[in-house]
Amino acid sequence: MQILLDESLPRRFAAELSGHQVRTVVSCGWGGAKNGQLLALAATAFDVLTTGDRNMQYQQNLSTLPIAVIVLATADNHLDSLRKLVPKLLSALTNLQPRKLIELTL
Repeated sequence: MQILLDESLPRRFAAELSGHQVRTVVSCGWGGAKNGQLLALAATAFDVLTTGDRNMQYQQNLSTLPIAVIVLATADNHLDSLRKLVPKLLSALTNLQPRKLIELTL
């Protein structure tokens, strides 16, 4: 699966998602892009955008884009906190459908 990590997540988190092709927003040259623009760009090359931005679902109409969004809802975006969600994230990726938003919590 092609996964894009949002700027809100540490780039080292990509190593936790073995078995998938993971890139960061910055490595794609999209750093600083607003959410709507970022989703449109991501939809051209990725299956899912993974973010820590809990407000994205209220700011964007995800039903218009062929991409899924997974929100990692932790108290902070530190790598140690995010690692606790890896099993849930990997499970969510197996049943992921476009145009859906999934929020994963501890």
